[in-house]
Amino acid sequence: MAKKAKGNRVQVILECTEHKESGMPGTSRYITTKNRKNTTGRLEIKKYNPILKRVTVHKEIK
Repeated sequence: MAKKAKGNRVQVILECTEHKESGMPGTSRYITTKNRKNTTGRLEIKKYNPILKRVTVHKEIK
């Protein structure tokens, strides 16, 4: 269950963009928090994808 937002901090889900395009089964997702006031746009971070075994770009979903 997701936590309630306290102030400007919100929980976001990051999903791998390259894995989705590759057609392989499974997904690589990370949960993190961001400050809604300072970062108004969607996050885009390079994270490790254990299925592809390399660092890929993960974008915020929802």
